[in-house]
Order: sequence, then C-alpha cells, then structure tokens
Amino acid sequence: MKKILPLLFVFSTLFGQVEYSHKNQKGDFIPRFFIDLAGYASQDSGKSKMDVFIKVPYSNIQFLKTGNIFKASYTLIVSLYDEDENLILEKLWTEKVQTNSFQQTISRTSFNISYKSFVVDPGEYKFVCKLEDLESRKFAVFDQKIKIREFNFNLDLSDLVLASALIETTDGLKIIPNISNLVTSRDSSLSFFYEIYSHSDRNVKVLYLITDESSKPLFKKELKYRLKKGKNEINEKLSNITFTLGEYYLELQLSPEDTNIVKRTRKKFTSRLFGFPSTVKDLELAVQQMQYIASPSEIDYIQEAEDYFSMLNRYINYWKLRDPSPATVENETLNEYYRRVDYANANFKGYFKGWKSDMGMVYITLGPPDQVTRRPFQMDSKPYEVWDYYTLNRSFIFVDQTNFGDYRLISPSYGDWFRYRP
Repeated sequence: MKKILPLLFVFSTLFGQVEYSHKNQKGDFIPRFFIDLAGYASQDSGKSKMDVFIKVPYSNIQFLKTGNIFKASYTLIVSLYDEDENLILEKLWTEKVQTNSFQQTISRTSFNISYKSFVVDPGEYKFVCKLEDLESRKFAVFDQKIKIREFNFNLDLSDLVLASALIETTDGLKIIPNISNLVTSRDSSLSFFYEIYSHSDRNVKVLYLITDESSKPLFKKELKYRLKKGKNEINEKLSNITFTLGEYYLELQLSPEDTNIVKRTRKKFTSRLFGFPSTVKDLELAVQQMQYIASPSEIDYIQEAEDYFSMLNRYINYWKLRDPSPATVENETLNEYYRRVDYANANFKGYFKGWKSDMGMVYITLGPPDQVTRRPFQMDSKPYEVWDYYTLNRSFIFVDQTNFGDYRLISPSYGDWFRYRP
C-alpha cells in the first residue's frame, strides 16, 4: 500500500470538503482557538471577578491581502448562563489583525490575544464562547461548566494563570499569559501569576508542587512572602524543572506562619514535545497512530526501545528524517499527519476510535476527497457515503451496516487496506 508521505499535500487545498460529510456540522476545527478562565476577588461586595483570555493562532483565521498588508478579522461572543439556562451576561466584540508577512498568516506560533473581565455573583454557570471568522464565515464554539468561587478576604488564593513570559519594562512588569497552558520539552521553568488576599499584614509560606497525573511529584519548593493587608499580586517563576510528554498539575499550598490554616489552588497544564503538535500527549499512542505512514518494522524499532527516553528519541528522529524544511521549527509532514488523526478522531466514530475506523484510515492516508456523495437511511438501503479522489482515479464506498454510525469500507480500490483493521 502507498504510504502517506508522497501524497501528503496533494489535497491540502481541498480541506473542508469532507468536514461536514459525517457527524460534525458546526465546523469545530476551523477556526480553532484557546481559552483560559481565572477567578479573583472583587471590590464589589459579594461579587467575584472572572478574567477571560482568548488566544487565536494566525494559522486558524483567514487573511486577505490588501496592498502589501494581510488582514483578518473575527468576532467573539462570550456568554454566561445560570443553572436554569438564563442568560446572565453577554459580551460581543470584533478583533482585527494585520501583518505584512505571509509566513505569519500561516504560522501556528503567531497569534492574537483577547482579554475581558467580568464581575459576577459566585456560583455555578455554563460558560460559552463563540468565535466567527468574518471572511470564511466559519465558526467554533467552546462551552464548559464553571464554578466561580467566593473569596475570603481573611486569607485566600485566586486562581492561577500560567505565563509565557514575565518581562520587565519601563512601565513595569509585563505579563504574557500562557493561554494554551502548554510547556515544551525544551522548557526548564514555569512562570505564573496569582493573587493572595489577607485581612492584615503578615508572613506566609507557600509550598509549590508540580505533579503528574498519578500525583507523582516532579518539583517541590517552599517560599516565604510578606503580605500587606488586602490584595497581593504574586508573579513567580520556578526553575530547573525537567518536563517530559504528558499532563501535569501546579499546586499551591498557602499557610500563615502563626496558624495551621492551609489554602490550596491548582492548575492543570500539558507538556508537549518541542516542534510537535499539542495533541501529541501520549507517546505510546502517538507511535501506534503512525501505522498509516510508518512500516511495521519502523514502528517495532521505536516500540522496542529499552526505556521511555530511548523510545522518545527514536520517535523524534523518525519525524526529523521526514521534515521537508529541517531549517525551520515547523515540520509540515508531521503537523499534517496528526491534524488528520485529530480530525478523524473527532468526525469518524463507530466501534473504534476515529483514527482506527475505515473512514479514518482513508482520510489519514489520502487526505480529504475531491467529492463526497452521501445517502442517508432509506427503507431499501443502508446509509452510505462515496468518497471520490479524482486525482487518483479512485472511489471508496462506506456503508453503515448497523445504523449506528459505524461506516465500513466495502470497496477497497487498491492496496491491502483491510490489514489495518483492529
């Protein structure tokens, strides 16, 4: 069977034609954005403050060229609903972005940040944020159940916000929030900010812990602070940390020196491989997902490494050899491959994960088809889809034999496709 590498970019300009052929009608993947929320004490009696941070990579919005300038714009709508689905607040605004560099318009490392702050009653809410690209008219929606805490001014901690950088300027400290809550394998420090509230001037201790998902400690440090009465803004940086691939927690334990009171807060974040997509979080799974591009012997070689770090190095080296632009941070082959894996997981589901499904197998290997013909359930036939690849002169027919969305390939046009089935 042909591997994906020679075909990887043949259909890249056609992305979008398969987006809505199965399951997903909202366009969740374009435009993609990151969002982070943090709660703080408010000066308004009985209220709390909620900060909203939104990060939109340039590569996920559509730019138009005007003269020598590339311009893009999108709207954001932030809404908060109570437990009875009553709208409590809503804010709409438009962001405009421009650059004179085409490379920036397609870069995942260039981005625009939005920040809004709201004062609300403590309680449980449904938070919704909708982003709509004003040029493509595509949109994405983020929603999440949240709890806004009531803060105790006797002694309390705000929520944590990670920082990409803490920069000293002539106007004071400038904080760039790490809205995606990501660090990389090249990072050895973690910056963040938060607030401590106190009813009086006092000395306190703060224990900083970094643990993995199994609560295994990675880092531990205790610092002392002299608080003033009221709000105390803390900007901190922990150094000499070794991050590997996976999920982590930053936990704070605050205690005054003269009492046994302990206040806690924590933040989840992800460590990814430098230069790799943020969705690559599990090394063993990422290697398994390579089955449509790597040979069985290449996968065996990676999996049979004697320890985790040897396996990680073999995995990284495999993709380095397939980087069409080794002088840049971006590995286009790697990014496109795992983009297809992510899309398959979100859109093609049945008895197996999307990347293991028959639709996922074809999509990951060949990319989006030129045309999709859909036939829903009818009395005399099962639901089916036909994917046509005109460039390859091939068609693939998928039939939902069970009527539960498990579309199976019944016309393998070429190659040993069925060897990939679980």
